[in-house]
Amino acid sequence: MSGTIGDNVYRASGVIASAAAGGISWQDVVTGSTLTAVAGNGYPIDTTSNACTITLPGSASVGDEIIFTDYAGTWGTNGIEIDSNGLNYQSRDDSWTVEYDTDDQVLHIVYIDATEGWMPILDKAVTDGVPVRLNTEGIFGFGNDGSVCDITNLVSNAGVVQSDVTGVGTARDGLGGCEYGGDKGIFGYGSTGSATAVTNLVSNAGVVASDQAAVTGTARLAVAACSYGYDKGIFGYGTAYDFNLVSNAGVVATDVTGVGTDRTNLAACEYGGDKGIFGYGYTGAYVGMTNLVTNLGVVGADVAGVGQTRHSPGACGYGEDKGIFGFGAGPGLFGMTNLVLNTGVVGSDVAAVGTARKYPAATQYGSDKGIFGFGDDGSVCDITNLVSNAGVVQSDVTGVGTARKFGAACSFN
Repeated sequence: MSGTIGDNVYRASGVIASAAAGGISWQDVVTGSTLTAVAGNGYPIDTTSNACTITLPGSASVGDEIIFTDYAGTWGTNGIEIDSNGLNYQSRDDSWTVEYDTDDQVLHIVYIDATEGWMPILDKAVTDGVPVRLNTEGIFGFGNDGSVCDITNLVSNAGVVQSDVTGVGTARDGLGGCEYGGDKGIFGYGSTGSATAVTNLVSNAGVVASDQAAVTGTARLAVAACSYGYDKGIFGYGTAYDFNLVSNAGVVATDVTGVGTDRTNLAACEYGGDKGIFGYGYTGAYVGMTNLVTNLGVVGADVAGVGQTRHSPGACGYGEDKGIFGFGAGPGLFGMTNLVLNTGVVGSDVAAVGTARKYPAATQYGSDKGIFGFGDDGSVCDITNLVSNAGVVQSDVTGVGTARKFGAACSFN
């Protein structure tokens, strides 16, 4: 007998029987290519690097249960195969191939009897994207208004920029900012006239904390930063070719050796809900390449540039799972934008809306919208441009906050 059993062919996906899983003993994450499963256990299966063949127990009692779950959301690329080890699986004998190949799937099986054998009582892909509360407010911070400054400006959940707050943290420019912990932010690195490794945490009420002691990382400026994995962040590139991960507690890790082309004056944002992207910059020439960041914080190799090569743009997320790069220079000033799909693909140039400028900062607000702010249009400026949840950039708004350039921004809630 031969053939293939697909994803739960005898039960509608997502049908849950009344059996409880309270007695399941969860095991360490499985990364190997084989697993011998034991009844009563739950197994997170990480197939990032390889598929996994799972051998079920050679004997079973009625009511035995096992749960398998897609730990890294990669079963669609490297699936799992079930060997029923002499017993039936959904009434088919073990000569049949049983495969599951859906990202984010959870498989809960129970042994019914000798005829049916093992049967799924749950075979379901969980929601694509953790049901997290998206940040509704933002903050612009630091920069250069003729000299380095410590000014911050909160952004309301309606995209309204608030007046200046001053006096917290070391005044500097050329820094980065991103989210961490799901609802907080962090500013890091930059220049006071010389490169620093100073960081300042931002609470979920938008309060900027005093300087943290320099991390064990290389002081640098002209960096970019974005969040990844829903609750962590990453600083990357700049005048030192390194990356520093930020934990969900706001702790900055030591240097990780650079991947991709070393460059300064780039930007970064989130996409896909839990991933990030670095883009554009300056190597001695203006560039357009991008580097994707996985939901584990791993930076990928260069992806050929799309759109106008340039340095010193801004970038932020919008629409809950997409991103946007905008503005920049090289040579001359630009006002065009490039949308980033939820797959990390950068779109072609969109005609400029708003004043062309370099060194803006950008952040999300209102859960699904964005805002570009400040910059240099020939002199420091206080221009902001809202971004709708469809990625449409709005016309200039001026006159709130001190005009400045080369600052950073992040969101909080």
